[in-house]
Amino acid sequence: MSPQTLAEFAQAAERRLDPAVWAWLSGGAGNEHTLRANVQAWQRLPLWPRMLKPLVGGHTRIHLAGRELVHPILLAPVALQQLVHPDGEWASALAAAAQGAGFILSTQSSVALERVAEAVLADPGRGPLWFQLYWQADRGFNQALAQRAEAAGYEAIVLTVDAPVQGVRDRERQAGFALPAGVRVVHLQDAPATPHADGTYCAGIPAAAPTWDDVAWLQAHTQLPVWLKGVLHPLDARQARQLNVAGLIVSNHGGRTLDGAPATAAALPLVRAAVGDGLPLVVDGGIRRGTDVLKAIALGADAVAIGRPMLWALAAGGAQGVARLIRLLRDELEMALALTGCRTLADVNPGLLAPAAGPPGNAP
Repeated sequence: MSPQTLAEFAQAAERRLDPAVWAWLSGGAGNEHTLRANVQAWQRLPLWPRMLKPLVGGHTRIHLAGRELVHPILLAPVALQQLVHPDGEWASALAAAAQGAGFILSTQSSVALERVAEAVLADPGRGPLWFQLYWQADRGFNQALAQRAEAAGYEAIVLTVDAPVQGVRDRERQAGFALPAGVRVVHLQDAPATPHADGTYCAGIPAAAPTWDDVAWLQAHTQLPVWLKGVLHPLDARQARQLNVAGLIVSNHGGRTLDGAPATAAALPLVRAAVGDGLPLVVDGGIRRGTDVLKAIALGADAVAIGRPMLWALAAGGAQGVARLIRLLRDELEMALALTGCRTLADVNPGLLAPAAGPPGNAP
């Protein structure tokens, strides 16, 4: 029987995967406080449904990045997907296109960006196709990679800003995770070496981390709109808006970088308040149900991105598994909309989570 929930996809994936790969996929940084908080924060938010609302003509359509999408679900950039299935990112992108979901390809993809683009660009029902960029030590290499994505038909660059170094991933190290033969990061084979000045850590890798100046430089050296992924602090969100970025992905890297960072459900409303209504926001981290998608919209997101569960579904069932995962979330979202008295996502607002008291004397 096919999995009926994201949790069942996770169980199926764990049964199929090598324990070290499962540790890489499921683990987080440090004591994994942020990893757990991401899920728990959505669960703690209550939904306050309204009754007897007209629901005729309901739908989940949204407008994002100048396009109308049939639902607000995107697939997040996750590295090395051939670790869990031979078809890797190619299969996930096909599933996203078949279900009208956006797809963001990682720099650390195990399948070339051109092959992914060729598989989906001709599909008239597909969602947006974006390329995620991990900043490299040489600006020329970054520009070449961005231009390569542009030439292949990608529609935006998503610059990850929350991972200047890798997090301390105890579970991954304890399992002895290492890349198996035949799986590699295909876009970084010729990347410039990271500097290690004087042999000290802090003078090495972090010295090559992107800065606000690099964001402005990237905007000036690509024809594609630039999104920033990994913004949590309202002050960073305001600075990003001043640079006229295309949008933000509110993310803590799935709890895989800084343990102790806030859950994305906690950061999202603060970021929305900081940037106002005009800047598109996508949020990821811990979304496991259609009700979580609804809560994200209520807190100010325009759309959500799904990371780990995509790989659970890919491991369990290839492209068909990922397509089913997206459909499950969309169906759950539609049900949650109707059950809370919302006809469309335009009807969703913070009152769905924290209802204001009515005027005195009007209580039933």
